[in-house]
Amino acid sequence: MVIRDFHIAKREEDIGYYAGFVGSSFMIGRALTSVLWGVVAEHYGRKPIILSGTISVVVLSTLFGLSINFWMAVITRFLLGMPAHNFYHYQAYATEVMRGEQQTLGLSAVSTAWGIGLIMGPAVGGFLAQPEDKYPNIFSKESLFGKFPYFLPCFVISLIALGVTMASCWLLLHK
Repeated sequence: MVIRDFHIAKREEDIGYYAGFVGSSFMIGRALTSVLWGVVAEHYGRKPIILSGTISVVVLSTLFGLSINFWMAVITRFLLGMPAHNFYHYQAYATEVMRGEQQTLGLSAVSTAWGIGLIMGPAVGGFLAQPEDKYPNIFSKESLFGKFPYFLPCFVISLIALGVTMASCWLLLHK
């Protein structure tokens, strides 16, 4: 839907082609920087890397929701992929801070949270996208959510990421 609303595809059949660029730009950013983040985490520690990753989700998800054209969407998704390393750092951190008998539970909790996010992210996006059409009694076409029909789900994800950032700060400071 985002690609359709950017009016970059000449035909309906071309929407998937352009959506592939937006989707793959995230993974390209991730692939180009994953090793670098591992090296940085080994040198400076996992705590600042985890916090920088969650803060970047807050900022870049909001910017993605405010994308005004196809290339802004591709670039913000690419930038969002660059710090998309936290899953592995949370796993490593869990093994470092938990005793041997608790590591299995810690690693499974990280993996479960990741899986829930993979399910809930698209569900939230689908439910909250284009709120001016789905919920006209709450959101008008002249509002921010009318001008940026995909901002609301991105904003909600940013708020969740902000909560994760605050929880991470608490956890990381109390270790």
